[in-house]
Amino acid sequence: MAKKITRRGACQRLLASAGCMAGAGVWTTRGTEQTLAAGPSAVNQRETERTPARGPLKAHPTNPRYFADGSGKAILLAGSHNWANLVDLGVTDPPAVFDFGKYLDFLTRHNHNFFRLWRWELSKFTSEEGDRTITAYCSPHPWERTGPGVAFDGRPKFDLNTFDEAYFSRLRARVKAAGERGIYVSVMLFEGWESQFLRTEGHPFRGQNNIQGIKGEASGDKKWIEINTLNQPEIRAIQEVYLRKVIDTVNDLDNVLYETCNEAGPYSTDWQYHMIEYVKSYEAGLPKQHPVGMTFQYQYGSNTTLFNSPADWISPNPDSATGDHNYRDNPPAGDGRKVIVSDTDHLWGVGGDSPWVWKSFLRGLNFLYMDPLNYTTFEPLPKNADEVRRNLGYARQYAQRMDLANMTPQPTLCSTGYCLAKAGAEYLAYQPEAGSVFTVELQAGSYDVEWFDPGTGRTVAGDPSAGGRSASFTSPFTGHSVLYLKRRPA
Repeated sequence: MAKKITRRGACQRLLASAGCMAGAGVWTTRGTEQTLAAGPSAVNQRETERTPARGPLKAHPTNPRYFADGSGKAILLAGSHNWANLVDLGVTDPPAVFDFGKYLDFLTRHNHNFFRLWRWELSKFTSEEGDRTITAYCSPHPWERTGPGVAFDGRPKFDLNTFDEAYFSRLRARVKAAGERGIYVSVMLFEGWESQFLRTEGHPFRGQNNIQGIKGEASGDKKWIEINTLNQPEIRAIQEVYLRKVIDTVNDLDNVLYETCNEAGPYSTDWQYHMIEYVKSYEAGLPKQHPVGMTFQYQYGSNTTLFNSPADWISPNPDSATGDHNYRDNPPAGDGRKVIVSDTDHLWGVGGDSPWVWKSFLRGLNFLYMDPLNYTTFEPLPKNADEVRRNLGYARQYAQRMDLANMTPQPTLCSTGYCLAKAGAEYLAYQPEAGSVFTVELQAGSYDVEWFDPGTGRTVAGDPSAGGRSASFTSPFTGHSVLYLKRRPA
C-alpha cells in the first residue's frame, strides 16, 4: 500500500525542513555542522567538485536503465532533495531564504549528483495539528503580485499575465550552479499533493487571488484537483505559457531534467500525459532536448500508468492496486523500458535506509532520498539519515569505477538475489544478512576481491578468487556488506 497521510504527517512533511520557528531556515549553524561533518571518503570528491555536468541526458543506447551524459558515458543518478530548495517555505512571512550554497556543499560532500528542485504552488496554507493550527508561507512564485486588490495571504493579487522575473532568475541560477558542481537537476513543473491534502485558499488560481478572475475552485470546496485535469482549458492555457517560460529559462543548460507533477492523483493521468508531450513538442524546436519524468500518482495510483506514459524516466511506488512492486525492500529489477529513479518520497515520505540503497543499485535502479535535513521541530532527525546520505555517495563511487554501461542486474548469479554484473568481467553483489555464507556464479578467470562495509565506509581486500564455478564468500564485517569482484588481466 502507498504511504498513509495524516494531518500531522502532512505538516511534518512540509514544515519541518523549514524549521517551523520564526526566523529559522532549513540550515541552522549547529545542524549544518552535524550534517556536513560526516560524508563519504575523499575518493572522486575533487573530480565531483570540479567537473561540470555534461548533457543533455539521453537514455543510454545499449543499457537504457541509465542515462548517458553528453559524452555518451552511462551515469548513475544518486542524490537527495529537500522541499525548500527552490521555493522558500516556513511559518514567517516572508519565509527564511534557503541557503542554496550550503545545500550544494552538502550534496558535493556526499558525492551526490542529482536532486529534484521543488515547486510549491500555494502562497499560504494552514494545517491543523492536534489542537492548534499552523500557518505557513511559500515564496517566490512565477507571477507578479501587482493587484489591484488583496489576496488571501494579505498581499496584492497575482497578475497571471505577467511573470515575476525574480522567480525565473532564481530557477536558472540554481540549476546553473548545480551543473557547475556536476549535479543534475529535475525541475518540478507542478505540485499536486498540496491541492489534495491542504487547504488551498492561497493558490494563485483561486478566484480571490488573481486579477484575471481565474477560478480553479470549480467544485466550490476548499481543496480542489481540477487544475490538474484537462477540464479547464483556460487554466491549461496559463499552465502552458508557464511551461514555455520555464523551458526558455533553462533550455541551454546541460544538467536539466523535468518532472511533470509531484503526487497528483490518478485523476491527473491525461493531463500529465498532455504536459509531457507538450514539453517534448516545445523543446523539439529548441537547441536542446531534456528528459521528462512522471512520478507516482498519490494516492491509489498504478505503476502501470507510469510505464505506459510518454515519460523518459519514472519514480514508482509499491502498487496500491496490487501490492506488487516492493521498491522498498525487494525492488524489481529495472528492465530498461524506462529509466527508474526510486525515490523515498514516494516509498516512505520520510524514511529509507542503507539496505534500500544497495538493493536498488544492484537491481539496476537510480535513487533519490527525501532528505529532511534539520528535521527537528516535531521529532529528532532520523537516526539513520546520515547513513543513507553516505551510502548514496558510496554506491555512486562504485558506479564511477565500473563499466556501468555494460552492467546489468542479474539476480540469479548471486544466492542473495542482488547482483549487478558484466558476467566474466565485473560483479557487484550485496549480502543483506550479517555473517551468512553466499555464492556468486563466476565465469572462468581469476578475480580480485574487495569487501565494502556500508556502515563504516571501510574496504578490505580479500584473497583472489578463481572463476568457472559457484564461489562461496563470507563477509569479514559484522553487518550487511558489498562484494566487488573484478577479473584480473590474463
